[in-house]
Amino acid sequence: MNNNLVFGVKDKPKFGKLIVFAIQQLLAIMAATIAVPAIVGNDMTASAALFGAGVGTLVYQLFTKFRSPVFLGSSFAFIGSMSAAFAGAASMSLGYLGLVIGAAFAALVYVIISIVVKFVGVAWINKLMPAAVIGPTVALIGLSLSGAAVKDVFSYGAQDGNGAFIMTGNIWVSFVCAIVTLLVVVLCSTYGKKMTKLIPFIIGVLSGYVLALIFTLIGNAAGIDALKVIDFAPFGALADGGVNLSTFIAVPDFTFLTAIDGIKDFDVNYLVTVLVAYVPVAFVVFAEHIADHKNLSSIIGEDLLENPGLHRTLLGDGVGSFVGAIFGGCPNTTYGESVGCVAITRNASVATITTTAVMAILISFVSPFVAFLDSIPGCVMGGVCITLYGFIAVSGLKMIKNVDLEDNANLFTVSVILISGVGGMSLAIGKVTITAIACALILGIIVNILLNKFKKVETGDNKGE
Repeated sequence: MNNNLVFGVKDKPKFGKLIVFAIQQLLAIMAATIAVPAIVGNDMTASAALFGAGVGTLVYQLFTKFRSPVFLGSSFAFIGSMSAAFAGAASMSLGYLGLVIGAAFAALVYVIISIVVKFVGVAWINKLMPAAVIGPTVALIGLSLSGAAVKDVFSYGAQDGNGAFIMTGNIWVSFVCAIVTLLVVVLCSTYGKKMTKLIPFIIGVLSGYVLALIFTLIGNAAGIDALKVIDFAPFGALADGGVNLSTFIAVPDFTFLTAIDGIKDFDVNYLVTVLVAYVPVAFVVFAEHIADHKNLSSIIGEDLLENPGLHRTLLGDGVGSFVGAIFGGCPNTTYGESVGCVAITRNASVATITTTAVMAILISFVSPFVAFLDSIPGCVMGGVCITLYGFIAVSGLKMIKNVDLEDNANLFTVSVILISGVGGMSLAIGKVTITAIACALILGIIVNILLNKFKKVETGDNKGE
């Protein structure tokens, strides 16, 4: 395991550095966390999702004894479940109640599995998912996000019939901002000194934002729409009702406040709808939970499945997800972006993660800061995400560097997982979608078990001759 860290799990950077590191983590997880409520719609807000993610992360840290340096953000895996909760509801308020009930069902799945793990142990998981299985699966988590990163890079462009981006005026501006952001991040991370090397994302995002701001100001002055990269609408919305206290401080629209009104519309049939929408997805996310924690373990040099233990990480993830949904509506999950940030900066300090969670809670009330985060162009975040997602993919590949790929059992297991996952083998069964990562992992487990079982049988037969 690699434990070449600047800050270890238990290390506490000085206060000033801690705040800066927390802002960096916040920038890393921000785009995805606020994207989920935007995709689901139904008046869900980014500020509430941000608050829920912060609270959920604190709950996770409590359950894991502050030993697992990862942030919990809004889960994309539950987007279909959340949409189903609204689609099956007789009213908006009942839909919000469905979000809370669904998250409770998903948390219950985690609690049950954690109890089983507590008494049975994790040895079976290591046998079921050895490096030949978990390595390519972790790589897939990064690779599966690569398309999103590239689309962010070309935020303002169109594609031709072959899927290639058409390099018109505004897409060139988007591309330049993304590449500058990317290069600043990699140069700071590789050649930076002391603090610079620890905050490459902050420097990269600010550099990209300043460049985008220059293009936008020139575009506004010259009337050239192709140069207008930054959308100032989030700032304009602050002053719609005049400048007052709410312009600067606003309480997020917490999910449970709207959900309470939905109790009067509740019926058993709706309960079944929510149950079917959430529970199967929870089992799918369980597989991704293991992959994330295996990856994080390889980065920090400590086996999180053993200490604090898989039962604790599951409880923290499940209960934290439920608590987060009560406030923000979105079930949470451990974030690959957060893991990537730890990997690149070599900062595994749980104090940094905890501070990030507190900061997420606080800024959800600060309207101008939320507006600033909303205004960061997709192309700038795309440049950052290329490095984040790339590190996740490489972390998975590192796990299989000691795997004997001359052995066909390992070779075919790795091959099947990579091809089925990259190829997008996702399955929709009713209202339940099994993601490509989950499908690839399940298929890889089956292939690994079959090939190794037959190998043992063949070896036994040979010995008996």
